[in-house]
Amino acid sequence: MNQPPDKSPNTSIETPSGKDADYENFPVGSFLLPARLRPHIARFYRFARAIDDIADNPELAADEKIVRLRGFETALLGGGGNEAAFATGYSMRDSLMATDVSARHCLDLIDAFKQDAVKGRYADWGELMGYCDRSAAPVGRYLLDLHGGSRDGYGPSDALCNALQVINHLQDCQDDYRQMDRVYLPADWLREVGIEVDVLDAPKTSPALRHVIDRCLDATELLMVEARKLPAGLVSRRLAMESAAIIRIADRLIELLRERDPLASRVQLSKPGYLWQCVSGAVPIALGLGR
Repeated sequence: MNQPPDKSPNTSIETPSGKDADYENFPVGSFLLPARLRPHIARFYRFARAIDDIADNPELAADEKIVRLRGFETALLGGGGNEAAFATGYSMRDSLMATDVSARHCLDLIDAFKQDAVKGRYADWGELMGYCDRSAAPVGRYLLDLHGGSRDGYGPSDALCNALQVINHLQDCQDDYRQMDRVYLPADWLREVGIEVDVLDAPKTSPALRHVIDRCLDATELLMVEARKLPAGLVSRRLAMESAAIIRIADRLIELLRERDPLASRVQLSKPGYLWQCVSGAVPIALGLGR
C-alpha cells in the first residue's frame, strides 16, 4: 500500500528561531477573523516564519540559505516530489489551492528572504521600501485575497505592512546589526549626519542616530496616513476590525519609539497596552462606527 508523504517538518532544513505569534506587532490569526479561515492563516504564518528563520539564521552560509529557500519555492509550485523536508511548503500549497489564493505572495516573501541572505545595506528610503514591498506587503495582500479583497486595492494594506516592517526594523536595529550585520536604516541618511553603522553597537542612541531614527519614523507616519484608509475599504468586517486594531498598535509603537531608546532595550507594548490598542481599534468597527 502506498503511504502518504511525511508532512512533519524536518528541522535539518528548517531552523526554528523560537519566535512565535507573541513576538509579532500584530495579532496572528486572532479570534477577530473568521474561524473557517484561521487554519489557513496559521499555515501561512507557519510558512512565513519557517522561511524567515532560515534567512535569519546566523549559522548558515548565504549559499545554503538560498538553496533551502529554493526548496520551499519548488514545493510551493508543486515540484520536488513532496519531500518531507519541505512539508511546510507543500502544506502552504495545499492551503492556497483550497482557498484559490495566488502563490505570488508567498513567492515574493521567498524572494525577499533570498535577498536578506546576501544584502545587508540599503542606499536610501526608496530601496528600503522596495524590499518591504516583498518582505512585508505580501502578508497583507494574502490576507486581503483570503477575505474577499478591498475596494481600495492593495495600497492601504501595503502602506500598513511596510510601516510595520520599518517599526520592526527599528525595534531590532541593534540585534540585526550585531547578529546578522544587517542595517535597515537608509545609508544616505546616516551619511548626512556623519555616522557609520557601528553606532548601532553602542549601549545607547547618539543624537545623530536619534535624528535618523526620527526621520524613519516621520516617513513611517506618512505611510500610516494611507494605512488608515484600510478598514473602510475592506469587504470583510472581521478583517476590518483586525486591521483597525493593528493600525492602533502601529501608531502607539511609533509614539514609543520616539520616546524610548531602541539600543537600550527593545521597545514594545506591554500585554495590557497591546490588548487596549486591539480593543480600542476593533470595537468601533464592530459597532459600525469606523467604516
